[in-house]
Amino acid sequence: MTQPITPGHQPAPPAPESTGLSGWIDQRLPIISAFKAEYIHFRMPRNLNGLWNFGAILTIVLLLMLATGTFLAMHYTPTTAEAFLSVEAIDRQLAGGWLLRAIHMVGANLFLAALYVHLFRGLYYGSYKAPRELLWLTGLLLLVMVMATAFAGYILPWGQMSYWGADVISKAVGAVPVIGGTLEHILAGGEALGDIFLHRFFVLHFILAFLVVGVVGLHVAAVHVSGSNNPLGIEPKTPKDTVPFHPYFTSKDLFGLVLFALIFALLLFFWPGLLMEADNYAPADPMHTPADIEPEWYFLPFYGMLQSIPSKFGGLLAAAGSLLVLFALPWLDRSPVRSARFRPLCRVGLIGLVVSFVLLGLVGEHHAAGGWMLLGRAALLYYYCYFLVLLPLASRIEKTRPLPASIAAAQGEG
Repeated sequence: MTQPITPGHQPAPPAPESTGLSGWIDQRLPIISAFKAEYIHFRMPRNLNGLWNFGAILTIVLLLMLATGTFLAMHYTPTTAEAFLSVEAIDRQLAGGWLLRAIHMVGANLFLAALYVHLFRGLYYGSYKAPRELLWLTGLLLLVMVMATAFAGYILPWGQMSYWGADVISKAVGAVPVIGGTLEHILAGGEALGDIFLHRFFVLHFILAFLVVGVVGLHVAAVHVSGSNNPLGIEPKTPKDTVPFHPYFTSKDLFGLVLFALIFALLLFFWPGLLMEADNYAPADPMHTPADIEPEWYFLPFYGMLQSIPSKFGGLLAAAGSLLVLFALPWLDRSPVRSARFRPLCRVGLIGLVVSFVLLGLVGEHHAAGGWMLLGRAALLYYYCYFLVLLPLASRIEKTRPLPASIAAAQGEG
């Protein structure tokens, strides 16, 4: 019986030994040979599609965010009296400051967009199943950390939406029974949102950004240990099922990065207003509540969950639980088939999940009033039913399509 071959763990052809300075370094600290093994000769399933480009895209955007964020932090003053003015000074007085800040803002939006696509790919192709549970869990940890980093960064300009967004979250935390008041006081650093609160979130934003890099390292290491999943959801069985990472996927990733850079440039130079909230260009005023308080688009589905339940604490539980349930996914879905390509019931259910998530975002935008409230509750109920009811039942009742014998066979090669 042929044993499955894990991508990346197939024997690679022996590479010629490095000579000269690189050979001298590699004999004492084998970083060059390790890089070649993990990023040149590393075997990948041959059938990966464009959705696998988003890992490289996220890595590049993360480095761009760190570079621009470090520069912006050098000119930012984390006090309620100076924060807004320091951001205005970066935009208007610092040479190139407006461009770096715009890159940072557009990068944050596109980073979350790419992260959601990356998450959907994992859901659709079953990348959370054995032996990739740790890969899935580290990815979800990254999602939570990035969301926390993005929220902290959204507060820092200390404009109207920054202040009132922080106020909404602090009051939601204060709704936790028994300990809510204490948690809200710790979060705010006092009786009201002020210098201590802003300074804490500045430090949190800066530290989390670099912690994300560390967890990315764990995530990439998990990929290289368990191997990458693929659209068929079957493990490579022979060397024909895989190809080396370079040049096949370096060129493919480069093509994806160029397309992504074009979208980035269009948003940055031609349509910046699509991603920027006009109310946040006014300084924070605790005495004047904006007509519409809503977070950035990437938080709108969770804001919709928060608003769809009349109880603040219930809404907080629903929003937090929507992320926590993802951590249990490897154990909720017991089907031996990974890819939704071969799971008709799961595929339809997953389309419904995407629709419910988008609807929750629209509910958040319309503040869950009237019919939007009912729609939000229905979408929220479906969201949880998909993970807690449909997936566990699907593994028992679903009639899956037959899987191909191998990746090569699926592409017409024996």
